Amino acid sequence: MIDTMSTPIDIAGRFEDWRLYEGVRTRRTFAFIIDYALVLLLVVIAVPVIALLGVVTFGIAWLLYAILTPFIALTYIAWTMGGQAQATLGMRAMGIKLVRYDGQPIDWMTAIVHAVLFWAANAILTPFIVLVALFTRHKRLLHDLALGTVVVRTERFDQGR
Repeated sequence: MIDTMSTPIDIAGRFEDWRLYEGVRTRRTFAFIIDYALVLLLVVIAVPVIALLGVVTFGIAWLLYAILTPFIALTYIAWTMGGQAQATLGMRAMGIKLVRYDGQPIDWMTAIVHAVLFWAANAILTPFIVLVALFTRHKRLLHDLALGTVVVRTERFDQGR
């Protein structure tokens, strides 16, 4: 018997179901808010720890404050989105996940590049970049287009397996 799920034609055809993208923009927005609230919580926890380390190290550990927020955010994204669920905790709460069009899993490096491209595009092109999702196929943003990824509804995507 031939495994038809592994052929590129079947993988590409799998993304044509409009139900995979129903409500994704709204869910993605709320997932972003949840995720960055969690990152903020982790930063708030780390600040006093670094303060104490700074006292012990005669101020050297206080240099960590310069990289604290990006380090925590990128570690969080690599650990969650680059993990088996392919979704951050906010994305899981909203029932969405990031997948690649070629069928490969999202690894930690792809997850980090996805986040960095999002923030770089935000810094250069302003937050209006999210309007791109109104005009692209499958409600993708610029960094999704660049990486060959798409955000889908988890339960509907997993049903098609």
